Amino acid sequence: MLLPGATIGVLGGGQLGRMLAMEARRMGYRVRALDQDPDACAAPFAELITAPLDDVDAALALAAQCDVLTIETEHVPATVLAQIETLRPVYPGAGSLATVQDRLRQREFLTLHRLPQTAYARVDDGPSLQQALAAVGRPAVLKTRTEGYDGKGQARIGMADEPAAAWAALGQRPAVLEAWVSYEREISVILARGRDGDIACYPVAENEHRHHVLHITRAPARVSAAVARRARELGAAVADALGHVGAMAVEMFLLPDGELLVNEIAPRTHNSGHYTLGGCVTSQFEQHVRAICGLPLGDPAQPRPALMLNLLGDLWADDAPPLAHILAHPGARLHLYGKAPRPGRKLGHVLVLGDDLDAAQAWADSIVP
Repeated sequence: MLLPGATIGVLGGGQLGRMLAMEARRMGYRVRALDQDPDACAAPFAELITAPLDDVDAALALAAQCDVLTIETEHVPATVLAQIETLRPVYPGAGSLATVQDRLRQREFLTLHRLPQTAYARVDDGPSLQQALAAVGRPAVLKTRTEGYDGKGQARIGMADEPAAAWAALGQRPAVLEAWVSYEREISVILARGRDGDIACYPVAENEHRHHVLHITRAPARVSAAVARRARELGAAVADALGHVGAMAVEMFLLPDGELLVNEIAPRTHNSGHYTLGGCVTSQFEQHVRAICGLPLGDPAQPRPALMLNLLGDLWADDAPPLAHILAHPGARLHLYGKAPRPGRKLGHVLVLGDDLDAAQAWADSIVP
């Protein structure tokens, strides 16, 4: 058990690293982070080593100064984690990360553990793409095996689309073809798993995307108690099968018939879990600290419903973001990440607590129509 006063190392210094460092420092931990940007979001709250995430020497230098290490992005090379695991405990571990950061391996992992998901097939070249389409059918989504996020590295193949064009759009990189899913809602299970295998699940959240980027999260989700229970069971099964330690998100599709399909696993704190920071007794960031440090997990209870709205750089287009309007709402909690504005970039989020989430969503629509 690592008590306050110990040093936590974080590979990555983006907004997730920033909020993790803020919560860790509040609890009394020291934080060091590795990021190639000297002005990374986490820099004001962590001692920063400036180097790329694939710099093994820099990662080893970070590890030598820390008691435990973690990640804020799954795009840290698993080979780097394997190196620093020789010096210090790392959560999640290299094996778990290697499974999750490759979409094909992630799908094969779900198949191995008989967890529900959409049909998929491996794609390595033009002929295998044709074979995959014959097996999966159309419409389908072609996704690069690594490095895709927020809709990047994806191309839809409709009934009349030319597969070769989609393959070319992805740079003819190794990929996985997934059957298109007509779903009723997209939900996510935010949970944490401790070193001892204990699991704490947050209320199931409901997500709305725009242009492949998370726009709004509502919690609790508008699903039946049975669906919520099944979603938590699936999330826990994923965490146990991976042997994961720390916070994680399991995104799922709710089908019209009530069935659930696992869409994606994120082995870290997650955008759709931001509602826990201010909306739950224990935030996902504190929970992650507790898990990796071997502490008992905190209470994930949510006293009041919550709505989280992502704030993208488009709102800063005319140098007049609606911050005064946001702060005029007595129930709004504004979080800004310290990033330079750029269209499409996540610059912050706002959390609204209240019993009427429809009213909260109407207010959010007045900010981002």
